[in-house]
Amino acid sequence: MHETSARGEKNSSAAFEPLVVPEFVKERLRLLYVAKHARSSGRADAEDGTHAVYHAEIREVLEDIGFDLSTADDYRVLFERSDVDFVFPLLNRGGFLNSEMMLPLLCNRLGIPYLGGGPIIRGTSDDKHLTKLIARSRGIPTADWAIYRRGNAADPARCPRAERYVIKPNASSASWGVRSADDWAGVRAAVEAIHAEGHDAIVEPFITGHDIEVSIITMDGRPVILPTMIVEQHDPADLRSYSEKRDLDGGVKTYAIKPFHDAARIAEIEAAARNLMEEFAPFDYGRFECRLDIDTGRFQFLEINLNCNLWSRKTISMAARLAGWTHEQLIETILCESLRRNGLMEKAAGMAPRARHFVPAAWQPAAVAAL
Repeated sequence: MHETSARGEKNSSAAFEPLVVPEFVKERLRLLYVAKHARSSGRADAEDGTHAVYHAEIREVLEDIGFDLSTADDYRVLFERSDVDFVFPLLNRGGFLNSEMMLPLLCNRLGIPYLGGGPIIRGTSDDKHLTKLIARSRGIPTADWAIYRRGNAADPARCPRAERYVIKPNASSASWGVRSADDWAGVRAAVEAIHAEGHDAIVEPFITGHDIEVSIITMDGRPVILPTMIVEQHDPADLRSYSEKRDLDGGVKTYAIKPFHDAARIAEIEAAARNLMEEFAPFDYGRFECRLDIDTGRFQFLEINLNCNLWSRKTISMAARLAGWTHEQLIETILCESLRRNGLMEKAAGMAPRARHFVPAAWQPAAVAAL
């Protein structure tokens, strides 16, 4: 049984059972998994680090669940109609600005349902400036910031006052391209460098503290909050880096991801997460992130991460384990809900069984792999 609040939301403290995709659905629907390292051997990549391990692991989980699965590592697989019924898109960083929207757009063009939010939702959530505007409009505490779009001059009058700044690409993930500065000269140099790399830049005050991450999935059309986690840094004044998050620095960790048990803060933070995520539904799965200021004890919204990292060693999977789920159950629950939402349960019920066309990734010929 699910306990629900007066608003119809499932309470994070209540026990809930993972969803299971019926066998007839797995037998009759064809699923396409698209990720940069979808055909990876499972070893870390020189550029993307453990992201390659993550992509290979998701492929293996989908195979183990029993889907009729095909894989691709390039957008071109969806330039023409593909003989699939559903797409699992993880090619989120495609090497160009706003690539988060590409797979949903291609699927929409072909009329193929897919996991996660639509292209406008994905694009908006990927724009840190726009998500902060939405968060502030809904009354969620958000520190002042400035957006410096590429092609516009960096105006110092728009920069928030702070003793220390964080400057990063406005649409980056995993701390890619993040920089810090102590004065306007440093801020301007960082903004200009980010512009030269082809990105808009966002500037925020650095908050000494820890990140709080709220993982949310949907079940039966309603948000479910998995146990909230804290990314507790050994030194709260450190700035986390891309190389650390992708394990490109020899595996040295300056933080630990732990359950967040602050009773004085957790209800307020989870309420803010529900509040903001309503703007982006339906999204199937995602993460709300805020920063807990160790000096004031208050939180400030940072960003949301739809289609967040599903690797078994990352936050949402760790939260699912605390709820009593295996990694495979988390992935199957997310997929089951999305298949239901997209009407594919009913479609599969009316389909005749058909021959499976799954070919294990390791056996796919080179001609197929070179999309």
